[in-house]
Amino acid sequence: MPKVAVIDMANKPKGEMDLPDEYFGIKGKDALLHGAVVNYRANQRQGTHATKTKGKVKGGGRKPYKQKGTGRARAGSIRSPLWKGGGTTFGPAPRDYSYSMPRQARKLALYAALSAKITAGEVVVVDAINIDEPRTKKMVAVLDALGLLGKSLLIVALTPDANVALSARNIPAVRLMRAQDLHAYDVLSRSRVLVTQEALTALKEQAEK
Repeated sequence: MPKVAVIDMANKPKGEMDLPDEYFGIKGKDALLHGAVVNYRANQRQGTHATKTKGKVKGGGRKPYKQKGTGRARAGSIRSPLWKGGGTTFGPAPRDYSYSMPRQARKLALYAALSAKITAGEVVVVDAINIDEPRTKKMVAVLDALGLLGKSLLIVALTPDANVALSARNIPAVRLMRAQDLHAYDVLSRSRVLVTQEALTALKEQAEK
């Protein structure tokens, strides 16, 4: 059963947490994690790319010159894809790239991602994150004390405090999320994960449902 150390904001030990091996000790799910990342990125695509075909380009209603006798190749419209300013052949059209992934597969991918981060020692568990006023300087001081300053960081809280959210939003490469909104992509896209003890307990309970 994996164990993680719990510290406070000053980086002093506060105890340990036991995590179920079946949810936080998952290994060998690279293909599933790849599928989850591809699914997430596909669902973020807007799909608004578009080009005009010959029929959508303005103009070109009449034949540019007579069929025979000019010595030139025959042409029926100046909007032919062969002409400058003409339409595009087989160009991209607006489409929906999103597709669904089974709920159980998404859940397994999330805990496989968390397991990988825990095994690599890239998860820091803090008993709580409290800031008395919204100041970026104060959040920077907390991250510096925890040795996380300058890292690409995901902060996970059960119910993020407004002061913490406002203090963290201007720090480069730092993202704050609620535990219930977590996705495998979010975990894998950051080099470190800072999670509150309360949020990790919620993730533990969520896994057992």
